[in-house]
Amino acid sequence: MVIAGGSKGIGRSMALAFATSGAAVSICARGQAALDETAAAIAAHGVPMHKQSCDLGDASAIKTYIDDAAEVLGGIDVLINNASGYGFEDKEEDWAAVFNIDMMAAVRASHAALPYLAKSPHASILHTSSIAALHPRPTMPSYGAMKAALCHYTASQAAALAPQRIRVNAIAPGSIEFPDGLWDRCKHEDPARYANVLSKIPFGRYGTPEEVAHVALFLASSWAGWVTGQIICVDGGQQLSR
Repeated sequence: MVIAGGSKGIGRSMALAFATSGAAVSICARGQAALDETAAAIAAHGVPMHKQSCDLGDASAIKTYIDDAAEVLGGIDVLINNASGYGFEDKEEDWAAVFNIDMMAAVRASHAALPYLAKSPHASILHTSSIAALHPRPTMPSYGAMKAALCHYTASQAAALAPQRIRVNAIAPGSIEFPDGLWDRCKHEDPARYANVLSKIPFGRYGTPEEVAHVALFLASSWAGWVTGQIICVDGGQQLSR
């Protein structure tokens, strides 16, 4: 399986969850240090693995990465598009960042992986969206809009690829906390905002990357063989408190 954006946070946890289950894993990211550390953690499980530095904003780099990963792993059964440009404000550069990474990197990686997925009897594509996609809000307009576009693409892609028996789903995480992640930094830099968001999560805590990874593992497995075109929220009921 291949994770585009798999060195930190949710992506890292997904990679380790699949490795723990015995899957061959390929990950890419831009930051070499985190890429190397996660690759070592995957390799410790004794599974075939591949790592590659890749700028997911570069269309040609994506194609090269997918082809290289398929060669090392002997094909591709699962593609997970997990990268984000983290553009949150209503600024030109923020819109460009999330369009190029959150949306187009997923499109380009899917196109590059399709010839390999078409050869697999258990092919699956999984996109990482966000609950920010599900309701309009005054903050994060660029991020929310692009994640909403990714959800729409998930459904359209699922319909288009169903005749080839390639399933396509998306996970929409709620507020997920991990070291040096968005909410971990917010806890220290803006404790009032951190507490306000926490107060709106019915489970009374932030989520963990591992909880998202467990859902990814299910969606990629034969247990979800009749599940396609779905957006699965992993948010501790966060959407229920709106």
